[in-house]
Amino acid sequence: MAQFAVIGLGSFGATVATELIGLNHDVIGIDSNKKYVENISDQLTHAVIADATDEHVLNELNIQNCDAVVVAIGEDIEASILCVLHLKNLGIEKIWVKAKSKAHHMILTHLGVNKIIHPEEDMGVRIAQSLSYPMVSRYMALEDNHYMVKVELKEAQQGLRFHQLMDHATDIKTLLHKRGPDILFNIDPNMVLQKGDVLVVEGLLEPLRRLSKQFKTI
Repeated sequence: MAQFAVIGLGSFGATVATELIGLNHDVIGIDSNKKYVENISDQLTHAVIADATDEHVLNELNIQNCDAVVVAIGEDIEASILCVLHLKNLGIEKIWVKAKSKAHHMILTHLGVNKIIHPEEDMGVRIAQSLSYPMVSRYMALEDNHYMVKVELKEAQQGLRFHQLMDHATDIKTLLHKRGPDILFNIDPNMVLQKGDVLVVEGLLEPLRRLSKQFKTI
């Protein structure tokens, strides 16, 4: 269990905070908007009405004891930057920040922020990927252009043997096969696939694109 702080409890910040709680972490949520804090206070470890642009306030909240801080301040770019500067002054190393614009992103980069988030842009990418590759229900970007992809098999793959689907995809590693509650990590090449089966695969983007085309043509 880790301890996180989420500063800014609008739609994005509240989602991050509650997801972290769901993963059994401690979360302190901070916002100057009383309504936002009250809306989520019963779901978080602590929820505080406070001005995160005041370094003394952040220090009093012992935010430096957190494993990481997410700055999810929405429209007020100046407040976001001030908050980051104060967190840096308090010695917090792991800071993730929601960026509103390219200029905001550039400033955060110069401040040495660990991770800069563009929620709307990231969601747009996910929607585009889902429209382009409808068999992909979820994916995760790894380092060096690698992706982990969850694929749900459709009626077109019903009755195929595993090797018929994957033998040509030599650059892709199949991590697991799931059917109902049963999960297999070592998959028999002759296993007959069924509609609704789930495969989790990993590989570079281009081989994954080729596999996607294979799904469409089978």
